Parts: sequence; structure tokens; C-alpha cells
Amino acid sequence: MELISRAMSLAGKRHAGQRSNAPAEHAECTDAPPGGAAISADSGTSPTQVSQRPSAASVLLVESLYDGDAPADARLELDFVYRTKSRLRTRLTSGEEVGLFLPRGTVLRGGQKLRARDGRIVEVIAAAEDLREVRCSGPSELARAAYHLGNRHVAVEVGDGWLRIRADHVLEGMLIGLGAAVLPVRAAFEPEAGAYGHGHQHGDDAEGGGSGARIHMMSGG
Repeated sequence: MELISRAMSLAGKRHAGQRSNAPAEHAECTDAPPGGAAISADSGTSPTQVSQRPSAASVLLVESLYDGDAPADARLELDFVYRTKSRLRTRLTSGEEVGLFLPRGTVLRGGQKLRARDGRIVEVIAAAEDLREVRCSGPSELARAAYHLGNRHVAVEVGDGWLRIRADHVLEGMLIGLGAAVLPVRAAFEPEAGAYGHGHQHGDDAEGGGSGARIHMMSGG
């Protein structure tokens, strides 16, 4: 696994160095006009953004992480894309509406706990996703696959003898061409820290600006 992680890191740094002076190709979101909303560029369920913080009377506000031993009072189930959002409006598994205003750059992991403004403890559940599991004939071949994925800034989960990525037919074709076996799986996705596919998640830093925080809002509940 150390060899695989080093391959991914090397590929990512090499690719980043080639593009360090290039402008961002895709902004994660666009500015919302005063009182209006904008559509995010995220794939999958399209969130929208609003420019104002929801009122505490209508939405449960969650603004801090929790490291204590208290049991959870509520649960929040999200896929990996939404666990990279420090500003998010969604619903708990109970159906209650919740607004996340977490420290910028926060990436939530399954099992992590948060503290709501009303004192409740909210446990994060990593939702099952459609993934592809990559297996190779040996460690060197797996490291090679990891290198090529890292070179494309792809979010990769590293396991014992396998890699997992989000379903992508182009990447599947590349991996099969490298001699890897690619199998469909449905599981929680916990990629390496700093996952390349969401390397621009720190673009959240630009959300604050001088006009106040903005919040992603998941559609469809």
C-alpha cells in the first residue's frame, strides 16, 4: 500500500506542476446574484446555492466537529461529493432539514461526529455509491494503475490489494488497457486524503469572499 500511495502522490505532484500556472478549468460553483441562486458544476445530483445563511428557526445549524464520546442523537447520510462541502443544506435521515457551516476545507468521513447549535450530536454516515474496484496481477501492476489514476487527479480509495474509484467508463477503459480487472461494487467511498478528483474542494475558500458564506443545497431532499 505504501508503494501505491507513493505512486499516486508522484503522479499528482507531476500533473500539478504542469498545470500550476493554468487557470482553473471548471469553477465548482458560480456566484449567486443577490437574493438568487446558481447551479453548481458538480456531477450527479445538482445542488444549488443560496447566498444567505438559513435562519436557525427553520434549519438545524451544524457549525463544529465533535470529538467526544457522547452517543449520536441524529444521523446525516452523504456520498463523498457532499462530504467535501463545508457549506451544505440537506436533510438528516429523520427528514429534518440541516445546514452545515463547517471549517473551510473540511472533508467528512463516515463515523465522524458533528455538534449542532442546539447541542445535539450528529453522526456522519458514508452513503453507498456505485464504484469500480480495480485489481491487478501483482503489487507493481497495481502501483502502475494507481500512478495513472493519480496523474488524472482521480479520487482513489486504497485497500488491501485493490483500488476503488467512482464509476467512470473512460477510466475503466484505461485501466482495462493496463491489464487491470475492473469490477462494479456498491460501497461507501473513502478515498485518500486530498483526493485528486476533489482537489479543488479548497475552492470553498473563495466562497466566503466579502459577501458572506454561501451554501450548497441538495435537490430531491
